[in-house]
Parts: sequence; C-alpha cells; structure tokens
Amino acid sequence: MEAPPPPPDLDRRERAIREHCAEGKYDLAIAAAWKEYRAEMLRFLAGALRDEDAAQDVFGAFSEELWKSLPGFRWESSFRTWGYRLLRAAAFRYMHSPKRRETPASSPISPEQATPDRTATSPWQRTDVKDGFSALRETLPPNDQLVLLLRVNQKMSWTEIALIMDDGEGPMTAEDLRKKSAALRQHFHRIKDQLRKLAEEKGLLPPES
Repeated sequence: MEAPPPPPDLDRRERAIREHCAEGKYDLAIAAAWKEYRAEMLRFLAGALRDEDAAQDVFGAFSEELWKSLPGFRWESSFRTWGYRLLRAAAFRYMHSPKRRETPASSPISPEQATPDRTATSPWQRTDVKDGFSALRETLPPNDQLVLLLRVNQKMSWTEIALIMDDGEGPMTAEDLRKKSAALRQHFHRIKDQLRKLAEEKGLLPPES
C-alpha cells in the first residue's frame, strides 16, 4: 500500500518519509526515518530496558519488523507515533523474554522531571535520591514506566501516547481516543503521586507540608 501524497502542513520530519513511501521507495523512507528518529528511539529503549546492549538488540528486531510492515502502514497517525507503537511491542517482548538479563538502571528518569521542583535547593539533585528514585520507578508496572518515559522524556502529547499504548486491532474512534487520552493523563498524575509517596516513606524526600 503506497502512502498518499503528504498534506501541505505536514511536519518537516514526516514529509520526507511519507514522500518516499508515496513513491514506493521504502529504503529511502527508512533512511529518512532513522535520520530523524533513530537516536531518540534508542534513548527511549535504553530508559525502558535500563540496558544499552539490550536496547540495541531490541532496536534491531524492531527495525526488521518495521521494514516488513512499512508498505502496509495506513498513515492513520504520524510515522513517529506508529514507530513507537511497534517499538513498545518489541520492548514488551523483551521484557517478558526468559532470556532477559537483570541489570541495574542505566538511564533513569530524573526525579526533577517526574515531579515539579519546589525549591531552588531541591533534594532531587542529590545522587542518592536519584538512585533511590530510580529503584522505586523500577517497581512500577511496565506500562506505567513507559507512560512516564513517553510523556517526560519523549515529550509526547496525550493523543500520541494513547495511540502508542493502544492494544486494539483496529483504529480508535475520535471519541475513544479522547477518552483514552484523558484517562492516561489522570493516570500519569496518580503515578507521580505514588512515586512521591514512596519516596517520602523511604526517606528520600521530606513529607509535603
């Protein structure tokens, strides 16, 4: 399935990818995609898997799947959003693989990103707090960790995150997408509150007054 011509207002990063797909030049489309998104996708995987070697392996498997799937991509979202959906699936396969290696965190979300900074001399800056916070984050369910990464590190909109986290077979309706986006936004705030409470219980942060 060749892509339709890109609309005039399409994001610059997406335009070249879609133009190449419209011409059936999928090798050039992939090259354009990697130029724009490869580095950030690898950072996302390193944060999700906490293992840079595993991130490279998973990215390789993801790349093969993307090569096979790109001709059938229906362009119901941006290439970036679709790519992250495939990337999430590849990461989950690794997370549930019996061969997964247990390794310490290598790319944690910093606590000052996950919760607003409240003072100029925030205890968030201490290394022991960051390490402790990273350990707490790892106790969260994988989906919650990915929501944090997508929102905080990748700075994605709630609509994009809803599309990436969707496990349905077919496209969501506009109303379904709106509801899922709102639910994820609310859940994100609950995750942050949970992490702060755990950090307070561990003595990593002073209790909120």
